[in-house]
Amino acid sequence: MHALLDVPGMHGASDAVRLAVLVLASRTPSETGVVNIRTRELGRWLGLSASYTASIVVKALRRTGVVAVEIEEGEFGQDVGLECQVRPLRATQGVTGHPLNLSKKTSATLWALVDAVMAPGWTHRDDRVTAPGLIGPRTGRGAATDRLALLLLVLEARETGRVRLCGGTVDTKRGRAAATVARLLGCSASAGERVLGRLEGLELVLRVRLKTSSGMPHRSRLMLPAIATAHGHSASDDVPEGRTEAEKPDFPDPDATAGGSQPPETDTEPQVSNTPVTDVTGVADPDAAADLHPDHPHLGTQAVDLSLSGGFSGVSRGAEGSRPERVRAREDQAVDGESLVAGPGVSKAEGGPLRGEHPDESLVDQQTEQRLARPAAGGRPQALGWESAQRRRSEGLPDDLRLRVALTPVEWLWKRLSRWQQDQVQTATKAMLAQMTGLGVVPQDAPRLLAARLADRLAETGGEALVTDPYAWLIRRGLVQRQACSHLRCDDGIRMDTGQDCENCGNVLHLRRAARARLGADIDRELPGLPADERRRALDERLRKHAAAEAERLARRREEARKEQARRAAAHAKAAAEAKREREAEAVRQAVRCADCGMPRAAGLCEACRYGRRTEALVAECALVASTWAAALDDPADVAAVTDHVRTAVRDDIARARLALVHAAGPSELDADPTAAASALAYAGLQAAESALAEYRSSARRALGQSEEAAAEYRSVYRSERRRHIPHPLVQDAVAAARETGDTARKNVAEHLYAVRLEQLRGRTDSQDEEIPVASWSERLAGLAARLLPEDAAGQGAA
Repeated sequence: MHALLDVPGMHGASDAVRLAVLVLASRTPSETGVVNIRTRELGRWLGLSASYTASIVVKALRRTGVVAVEIEEGEFGQDVGLECQVRPLRATQGVTGHPLNLSKKTSATLWALVDAVMAPGWTHRDDRVTAPGLIGPRTGRGAATDRLALLLLVLEARETGRVRLCGGTVDTKRGRAAATVARLLGCSASAGERVLGRLEGLELVLRVRLKTSSGMPHRSRLMLPAIATAHGHSASDDVPEGRTEAEKPDFPDPDATAGGSQPPETDTEPQVSNTPVTDVTGVADPDAAADLHPDHPHLGTQAVDLSLSGGFSGVSRGAEGSRPERVRAREDQAVDGESLVAGPGVSKAEGGPLRGEHPDESLVDQQTEQRLARPAAGGRPQALGWESAQRRRSEGLPDDLRLRVALTPVEWLWKRLSRWQQDQVQTATKAMLAQMTGLGVVPQDAPRLLAARLADRLAETGGEALVTDPYAWLIRRGLVQRQACSHLRCDDGIRMDTGQDCENCGNVLHLRRAARARLGADIDRELPGLPADERRRALDERLRKHAAAEAERLARRREEARKEQARRAAAHAKAAAEAKREREAEAVRQAVRCADCGMPRAAGLCEACRYGRRTEALVAECALVASTWAAALDDPADVAAVTDHVRTAVRDDIARARLALVHAAGPSELDADPTAAASALAYAGLQAAESALAEYRSSARRALGQSEEAAAEYRSVYRSERRRHIPHPLVQDAVAAARETGDTARKNVAEHLYAVRLEQLRGRTDSQDEEIPVASWSERLAGLAARLLPEDAAGQGAA
């Protein structure tokens, strides 16, 4: 880690960039050396937002030159995917003895370490939840610095959890532990102290200030409880028998006032500052340099806490040889000879209860209750009442990652709840997260905001130790939203969706102050010279009236809002009913058969027939367009001849397009789905008709542009433009300008002639259609009966 952080490009880099390099190095596969990661996922490892990671961290990574970054852009140009290569790892691959030449085993260990320290946690698709690392829930400002500091402290820690402190002269106001963190991060001692304080607040780091048996100050030690637990040690295993500052004896213990002399141990190890410092217990401070008292034999074991000894006024010493036995010896002995298990901190001995003790419950009743609590043969233990609920409760936070993040500040209160109370708190937390999401909070930010709310409420209370009823505090105070104004997203004057100060609260305060100032000015104007007491009473009276009027107006506005909401609900219901009717009508329309071919559920016209009708309309349009310039409009026979010729030509084009599609698809594919084949053939014919119509329109405009009317207009405009530009210094430019203006006039005349002639032809066609008599069904059926069937026509052709 230190070799990677000391490469030339990392000097002066921010903690987020340095941590990003370590994360990418831990995730680098030895085969390819390239890490594929999304920007949002990298930000979750760093405890930062995706936007900050993309705009700040990724750009800084490029500038360092330590990491080669290739970016995959998203829909709006943002960095969504990163292809990263840590160049020092790649350059030192295969270099024997180099600290960055990592083997597969070392890479796997590094990956597991980084995952255990700062993994962000995941929720899998099968609802499995992977819990975050030690500092995984820590996000936001300073999160990258805290994660980097914890990772480096873990690497410096021993198996007992103790971190080697730096040597040399340090700032006595900050302490050696803060100086150690500062040297690891390369920052000032004050910044190291702030980082250490945040880690202590997260209960990830423990600063132990030791004291000698005489109470004089001793050295401080820096402990990581998670490291000690991982190696099967306790955080106090590496602490001498002398008590810490926080561990005050509840009663005199003469045995603890003096201890045996121990020879000094010399443990010379390289410190964080790379300077060998002799860590000699007994030489660092004068309190431990010499034996303060001679050795005394220990006459008893460590005293038991009063809370565990049943509340008696004294304690006894353990039974060894002829020594007296401990208090409450054999007080839990059953009548029938079975010895019941004593509570924690209580030993079994002979005899009855202490003199003067009057237990509230007889030993027989205790024995009966414990027999009822014993399990049946082959069954599970069934506890009674409150003790049963306490034994079945969950000591850890819920498995749901969102709930774990939200309830992290009150983890100690969670452990004090019964199982039923924990279930109720889980339900209330889920409901509050859903409410926050419904108010516009981003679902990913809702657990963090709820955790911040709980932390603020604990700070108001004075800490978890002052919460007497955890369940009532969580349900009624910790989790509930407290609106400081009428805004729905306001929570103690903070907007839940943005995290900024509530503007509405500021407006309310401003309005109240303005109202108070206005009322005071009215009193001064109406009643000048009023004494201070009377003025204050008058102002209070007017403020009460003003508040009552404001409350009345607020109630009226709320009633109007309720009516408006009811009106909108009715309008929405009406719109939903109308949409339902339209869907039902559409369903009925879709169920109608095709009017041309009779296909069921064709909405009145199937796709093939719809294409066919549009094709016929385009064929007729092609005939009209061609007649505008190729036929004499005053000669109906000429118009009919041109129309028939064009229709035949267009239908031939349609037939060729359909035949080409049949050859391209093949008979087997067409026979597989006849309906789709018919639609495809009809669409091919439609495309051919559209192409022919475009060609005929272009030809009509060109032909009409060469007509006599267009030519006369061109000559007239050309002459006018030439006269207007004479005299002109450049004759060629004047001629070109006149020709361009004439061409524009020619095109306008052609468009006009095209529109007029086409409208004339359409009117004549409509009148002819109206004059055609409609034949009766008997006549139409007779004509249809006279037509040959397809198979008859095929037989005649074969003959």
